[in-house]
Amino acid sequence: MAATEPLVATPRLQPRALYQDVAERLRHEILARQLEPGSWIDEQKLCGAWGISRTPLREALKVLESEGLVTLKVRRGAYVTEMSSDDVAQAYHVLGLLESDAAAAAAVRADEHQRRRLEALHGRLEAAVDDRDAFFAVNEEFHHALLEVAGNRWAAQVVADLRKVMKLSRHHSLFKQGRLEESLQEHRALMRAIARRDADAARRLMQAHFDHGVEAAA
Repeated sequence: MAATEPLVATPRLQPRALYQDVAERLRHEILARQLEPGSWIDEQKLCGAWGISRTPLREALKVLESEGLVTLKVRRGAYVTEMSSDDVAQAYHVLGLLESDAAAAAAVRADEHQRRRLEALHGRLEAAVDDRDAFFAVNEEFHHALLEVAGNRWAAQVVADLRKVMKLSRHHSLFKQGRLEESLQEHRALMRAIARRDADAARRLMQAHFDHGVEAAA
């Protein structure tokens, strides 16, 4: 009789730790501006309201600090991060570098299905020009789709984190009068460059897109 292989116990999946749920709830409140940038986070009040101890809340705050959404100050507690105009300019600089590379890569790499997806997203962007909130959401989806086509997951992660923190900014470029239409025109030019697989033009246009964004946010 042949020997049988010993059974290997499959490790049980563990439920998500409480601090992760707390981090998600706190992240939502920050991004929804229920907790304003610069505001102090009252740990005792949150613990009472949410029925939790200080330990999961403080672990959650460490997670949000690593994402840039929270700033921990010695002997002063936790604050929602506030973006200065210099912070915004620096973030735009990094986004411009990474996303211009992604646009160039997408111009070369995009297959027919990916091109159709980008075109569909661009069409939704055109339709949302009179609805700023919808425009913001579709614009972020479009940029994320470009990064997916480019295929650099590290760049995509950095951009995702930066875009999350940028939502805390009071200096958003698209708040400026007329900037939505300018942004849309820049997207149209970028789509034409991608359609003709012109990587150099795609890179240049995306960089200009971010340069104009930081100017509008100043």
